[in-house]
Amino acid sequence: MRATAATADTESPEPQTTPRRQATRRVTKQRHNGTMTIATPERYAEMLDAARRGGYAYPAINVTSTQTLNAALQGFAEAESDGIIQVSVGGSAYFSGQSVNDRVVGSLAFAAFAHEVAARYPGITVALHTDHCAKQYLDEWVRPLLAHEAEQVSRGEEPTFQSHMWDGSTVPLKENLDIAEELLEKSVKAHTVLEIEIGAVGGEEDGHSAEINEKLYSTPADGVRVAERLGLGERGRYMAAFTFGNVHGAYKPGVVQLRPKLLRDIQTEVWNAAHDGRLAGSANALRNAPEGKPFPLVFHGGSGSTPAEIAEAVSYGVVKMNIDTDTQYAFSRAIAGHMFRNYDAVLKIDGEVGNKKMYDPRSWGREAETAMAARVVEACQQLGSAGRALK
Repeated sequence: MRATAATADTESPEPQTTPRRQATRRVTKQRHNGTMTIATPERYAEMLDAARRGGYAYPAINVTSTQTLNAALQGFAEAESDGIIQVSVGGSAYFSGQSVNDRVVGSLAFAAFAHEVAARYPGITVALHTDHCAKQYLDEWVRPLLAHEAEQVSRGEEPTFQSHMWDGSTVPLKENLDIAEELLEKSVKAHTVLEIEIGAVGGEEDGHSAEINEKLYSTPADGVRVAERLGLGERGRYMAAFTFGNVHGAYKPGVVQLRPKLLRDIQTEVWNAAHDGRLAGSANALRNAPEGKPFPLVFHGGSGSTPAEIAEAVSYGVVKMNIDTDTQYAFSRAIAGHMFRNYDAVLKIDGEVGNKKMYDPRSWGREAETAMAARVVEACQQLGSAGRALK
């Protein structure tokens, strides 16, 4: 078989403190009623499969605080979309506080908060993910988290996170896949999904930078090598971020030269290789995959991409698209607008006292969350996940 896309600052009553045991019972009750908040491994697999079959993708929203996490949840709920919320190598450390500066602590704190608050959004399913772990951070971030989750699974519990990313874009492909193979084995034990990156992404993120040149483009041969080493699902579930000119950061449309058809070419070559005997044992693993789409793909560095480029990439099997720069700007722009509009109120100028209601963090925080949530809704609509939350 051969293949041929703000509110006023009003006080409200403090919520009654709820013991963790009661919160756990509440979440369990929701799951028994057929609704869900934080995904189980089975539900996450169902989400990814639904996106592959349905030809849409989930926004993966990077967050750095409880406020941005709340904004992401609000946006997914308003869009009636499932989704992915993630922390980067820098974001995870930031979550722990600048004095602590510990990625594992920050990641677990993020996840604990997400599990508690997301329980109030039973109409959607959200997966938690760690994003862009480069080689130098593996031993102090993703490997400890995978070990922690494997222990949870051994006790009959669900893993804290649903997926983790290994960013091997800065090492040779052989070394990239050597590490990916090891992490995939650990992911299976932890009941999590692995995300890998093949090729370099241009621009800068969390202190890592890459030039914008021909190294930004993966090849069909790269796809075959990935399938040879990791299989196509029979050795463990993973997502692949092949590069097709992607660049991190803020760019105007036209600056980034994307070649989405590379994704089609990679998918076609690997699909054909699985069915003509070049990838022994992989054809059976694809029996439930959409024809011509052996990999569930991830789209990184999408800021500055045109709607047509994004739609084309999704049509070739993208199921997850990282959203960071645009939501950061939406959040911060709302704060800047509040400060400029209320300049004399938020600053104690010339001995005046200002206006407490205007510099209360809740006043500008609500505006920022609302603006970021609106950008999340826009992403859900653009990627086709809006209105498609699993029931």
